[in-house]
Amino acid sequence: MSTGTAAPFAGDEKKGQSILGPAERRFIDWAIPKIPAPIMSHHLTALTAVWSALTILFGYLAVDDIRWLHGVSVMVFLQWLTDSLDGSLGKYRKQGLVKWGFFADHLLDLLFAGSIVIAYSFLVSAWWLEFLFLILLLITCATMATSFLSFAATNQFQIAHYGIGPTEIRIAYIALDTFVVVAGTAIFSWGVPVIVALNAVAFGILACQTSANLWRIDIEADVDGRRSVR
Repeated sequence: MSTGTAAPFAGDEKKGQSILGPAERRFIDWAIPKIPAPIMSHHLTALTAVWSALTILFGYLAVDDIRWLHGVSVMVFLQWLTDSLDGSLGKYRKQGLVKWGFFADHLLDLLFAGSIVIAYSFLVSAWWLEFLFLILLLITCATMATSFLSFAATNQFQIAHYGIGPTEIRIAYIALDTFVVVAGTAIFSWGVPVIVALNAVAFGILACQTSANLWRIDIEADVDGRRSVR
């Protein structure tokens, strides 16, 4: 029987560094002391639900006027802002909502990622493009779930891979919104398949790497266990 103590919860300590991570960290450290006292970390976390609802609304409105996609871009920016600040604000104010913050923050992150896919799905009418958006929604959920399941097994939460993290992905969404407003939705006939394929490849690589890492951990633990009973 093991007499060791459980490792402390590390959900608030992200592993991996994105390209924009250092600049983002400097901004967060500058902004946190300037946030008004009545605003607490859970208020910022909860705002993602508002951004998600408005994202879906703006996607629906963009069917009649594509310029509403700029509204989606604004929601992406606001979600980055509140999502970047909430955890650090909680630490700064010593709220102690570490596990609740991990749960609520990432549950709402998943909701927001899904709302973006839904917003874009309004802009297509061909059945096969609608089907591809369903596939994209599935891949998005599976990719995020891979990070959560890996964390449950290793107590290491990694959301940045090869220098690409949530911030870089959000910038890509804003660039995509702008491009679609300028070029029109006709690009979806080839753009959506490309995006789905790229996301599928990225998910496949992440899932395989995570599987290989957990396999290695299991094998090493089994070997160490056998040695300890000799």
